[in-house]
Amino acid sequence: MNDDVFLPGRLATLCVPLKQVTEPLSAGITLGPQRAPNRHPGRYLRVANVRKGWIDTSDVATLEEQKQDRPRYELVRGDVLVVEGHADPGQIGRAAIVADEHSGLLYQNHLYRLRFTGAVPEFAVLWLNSPYVRSYWMTRCATSSGLYTINSKLLEEVPFPALDEVEQGRIVAAYAVVERRIAALERVRAKFRSAEAALAAEVFANVDSPWLTVRLESIATVCAGVTLGSEPVGDATVELPYLRVANVLDGRIDTSDLKQVRILRTQYERFALRKGDLLLTEGGDLDKLGRGAVWDGRIDPCLHQNHVFRVRCGEEMSPDFLALYTSSDAGRAYFQRVGKQTTNLASINSTQVKHMPIPVPSRAEQEKLLGPIRSVRSRVAAVDRQLSKLRAIQQVVLEDLLSGRCDAGHPDVAARS
Repeated sequence: MNDDVFLPGRLATLCVPLKQVTEPLSAGITLGPQRAPNRHPGRYLRVANVRKGWIDTSDVATLEEQKQDRPRYELVRGDVLVVEGHADPGQIGRAAIVADEHSGLLYQNHLYRLRFTGAVPEFAVLWLNSPYVRSYWMTRCATSSGLYTINSKLLEEVPFPALDEVEQGRIVAAYAVVERRIAALERVRAKFRSAEAALAAEVFANVDSPWLTVRLESIATVCAGVTLGSEPVGDATVELPYLRVANVLDGRIDTSDLKQVRILRTQYERFALRKGDLLLTEGGDLDKLGRGAVWDGRIDPCLHQNHVFRVRCGEEMSPDFLALYTSSDAGRAYFQRVGKQTTNLASINSTQVKHMPIPVPSRAEQEKLLGPIRSVRSRVAAVDRQLSKLRAIQQVVLEDLLSGRCDAGHPDVAARS
């Protein structure tokens, strides 16, 4: 069955359709104007709540709960939710298990609920999020208007390993060994991040500071980037990677998903990034205006989009110190004060960025203040490297367990982590 899906070793002959180990699957509540959240509010999970392997309840929406909803859509411990549609094809079909703290919540129609009768739910989540099932969806998902979707029939036919539940439990336990080590490192990382935030706050805590305050435009140049659409063609053009708003996060640049844009070669210097450029976002939620980070030059050449401002400092200002200030309470307050708020979006313009008042201690004092913060950041970077290594090991362990290349009880499983 499904011979175009890569299934390793023994799984090529051991898989059965998913529907053989579950109750009939069920989609959730269809939302509509007839459901007013303020009348008989019921909390429900959306696509945004179902992450890869876990459920995020930091932002749970409400709808008007009707008496027929609970028998059909109430979640219980051990249910598995699967994402039905997403703008990113790599995110469709991602799955997470319902834990005790999620019991009693409802779920929307863009999620499928699975109740397993012949499999360990935790194992099912590992399998549904695996590269093997990802390859299944990449060749079968439908796409329309920029949205990728899967249907219930395809989900019911997903190849599922016909391993006994004892072996499934062993695989879950072996995977969890690495998961616990990752969680411990993430707690260490969070402590370092808290220490970094505290040190940064101390730098600007003294409101009576004698530092000179000037407009940003007097110590740096501010430029918008490439405007997308109507790209030029011909030999006088070049196609290059560029950073968009989604790549510029608070305190870091994410280059895991870079897109390309074509520009005239003569425009390169205008839009090119250099190591040490501070990148600030133009729009988003009001409290996220001006979020940004210093570009480390990891990709060269690289451009930036027009919704990302490039700030290039002069000799008297350290990019790291400027980034520290723009992300401080005072910096964020400025962006929130001058930002333009519309129904769904807030934004700032280049003039407002240029006019931002910036405290300017001497360059020597900037470096002194940055010292402890850079020390903490180096520790965060070391933890990040360990996390990346562990996550890679975790994936290899899972693939080896599923393929039968190693046994869940073998000491090598723990040794590799």
